Amino acid sequence: MEEKRLRLVRVVLIQLFLLAFVLVLNVPFVWMVTTSLKIRKDVFIYPPQLFGSQLSFKGYAYVWTFVPFARYLLNSLFISTAVGVSRVILASLAAYAFAKIPFAGSRQVFYIFLGTMMIPFEVIVIPNYIIVKALGWLDTYYALIVPLSIRAFSIFLLRQFFLQIPRELDDAAEMDGAGRLRCLFTIMYPLARPALLTVCLYSFLESWNSFFWPLVVTNKDTMRVVQIGLSALADPTISIQWNEICAAIALATLPIVVMFFFVQKYFLEGITITGMKA
Repeated sequence: MEEKRLRLVRVVLIQLFLLAFVLVLNVPFVWMVTTSLKIRKDVFIYPPQLFGSQLSFKGYAYVWTFVPFARYLLNSLFISTAVGVSRVILASLAAYAFAKIPFAGSRQVFYIFLGTMMIPFEVIVIPNYIIVKALGWLDTYYALIVPLSIRAFSIFLLRQFFLQIPRELDDAAEMDGAGRLRCLFTIMYPLARPALLTVCLYSFLESWNSFFWPLVVTNKDTMRVVQIGLSALADPTISIQWNEICAAIALATLPIVVMFFFVQKYFLEGITITGMKA
């Protein structure tokens, strides 16, 4: 009886700790949303209040009307989706080769790929910029998509998942006359859906949050992305209106929240399974 009581107390304490942790993590998000719905004078009230004196959508109207934020959102959606899809395709090809196709030096080549994860993207910005400029891709979608279309982490994640799939499935398909690509697309892809969606979500998030590279390769306002739009609203040379900035941040966060809501099951499954085999 005493043991059951201690177990119950332990479970309750853990649940309370997790609940408090979730609340702390969500306070900035809730504050951002409520601030976006305040009028300007309520933002600077002291002591700060969670809710304003009245509900106002003027911040959203300003962002949507006086700033080309819709264009920024569409650019980010298109670029991030293209990066996610291209990275899934390219990374799956490399991961399948490392996991299922034996060749001389495969482990060494794989370690070289992993070694590139230690190189910050900022280190290769200048070489990438020189190549993009030489190709005439400045102020184009190519410059915003192609350099981000492959990452070693995506290859690593998919390789770990492919290693979980029995080799006998490939052997059976090859005996029936299926080639390597057919094995990949008809056998691996359906079984690796959680890992593929995880890579796609990671890639989408990385591209969506990208600021430095789009700032370097774009000059036209029509090619700007949402992160650059947010920085323009926070220009210190002008009067900063925090309700408008919070409204823009809320709009920029909404697609990520919606996407994660629909794929969180596969995302968590992919992370769990790919971490089981080294």
